[in-house]
Amino acid sequence: MQNRTNTQAALPEETPAPSPIHTHGSPWLAVLSVSIGAFALVTTEFLPVGLLPAIAAELGVTEGVAGMMVTVPGLVAALAAILVTVGIGKADRRYVIWSLTGMLLLSNVLVALSQSFPVVLASRALLGIGVGGFWAIGPALATRLVPAGSETRATSLVFAGVSVGTVAGVPAGALVGELFGWRVAFHAGAAVALLVLLAQMWLLPKLPAKQAITFRQLPELLRVQKARLGMMITLLIFVGQFAAYTYITPFLVQEAALSAKTISMLLLAYGAAGFAGNLIGGAVVARSVRTSLIATGLIMGLSTAAMPLLGHGLWGATALVVIWGIAFGMMPISVQTWIFQAAPHAMESGGAVFVATAQVALASGALVGGMAVDHFGVSSAMLVGGVLALAMALVTALRAREDGKSSVKLHAVH
Repeated sequence: MQNRTNTQAALPEETPAPSPIHTHGSPWLAVLSVSIGAFALVTTEFLPVGLLPAIAAELGVTEGVAGMMVTVPGLVAALAAILVTVGIGKADRRYVIWSLTGMLLLSNVLVALSQSFPVVLASRALLGIGVGGFWAIGPALATRLVPAGSETRATSLVFAGVSVGTVAGVPAGALVGELFGWRVAFHAGAAVALLVLLAQMWLLPKLPAKQAITFRQLPELLRVQKARLGMMITLLIFVGQFAAYTYITPFLVQEAALSAKTISMLLLAYGAAGFAGNLIGGAVVARSVRTSLIATGLIMGLSTAAMPLLGHGLWGATALVVIWGIAFGMMPISVQTWIFQAAPHAMESGGAVFVATAQVALASGALVGGMAVDHFGVSSAMLVGGVLALAMALVTALRAREDGKSSVKLHAVH
């Protein structure tokens, strides 16, 4: 998701180079290649959400176990965000981006060809490296590709790829899986990744590093009390979101008795509602980040917890999914704005820590939701997600204090 910003919270990467960078074509085409890479990563990371029943049935695992296809890359991405940030040192960043996109391509091909679930998980671990590494350096690199004064537009274009992936990529993958099989959906993801890699190899110029981030710099964000509270909020809301969202398709199949095509349309509505929620969240954040966080927790918590009660028919499920989608759109911008306001001086070195926290929470949510599904049924994942989201709203209401109105709007981290 994206909002245009007044001030950007840079992830752990260098400040834009003062000298112009020459590309084979327009610098905006180079930025577009990074944006499409973001689209491919987001689509692939959450592609199993719309395909879980089919994958579980063919590979002979439960749907809760199949949810590990979201858990594993999330955990690996958390480590990769930190290790890639430090490990790349002063390497040319274009080679790093090429390598990360190559891992996305290889992951999709291996998943599409795998005949056993352990191989699928190992293949998804490669994706985690790509996801974590990309969010650690990708958005900041886009600002180096364009003329001075265009940095915000460049970052917005990158995160537009995230929005498109959320709104269209996941439901499109679910529809392809329904029509042609889940393996074809991953083959399609590989084809997109290949095109992105070729475009990046042609369009991205030399991107030498100006400095290297060290392990000693990473904990700076955690030394700020308000930022630590933000990390707790991040954990609660991300775990709640993905405990429920990872299993939305099995719920709609088993409890709402909806067809695969109808579910694809509902996932599309969810993504569109998320885009609207991003705009709503930006407006609320401008007035009060605390209010936006509380509203996000309440809307998400009540809508997900109500799914087992009111989501058994088409109309009830549709209404709750759309309301939930609005909260999903408000979530990243609210959380990240709070973190940035807490410690704007620490975001360059601490951005990797924030990305790692979000990815650990994402992975943990999918894991917790999967355990609930296997032991108590798919409706329990909705309840778990709702309770955790409401807990976040309560923690924010009791412990969060604002220094003043927000003048900062930030992009989401996925």
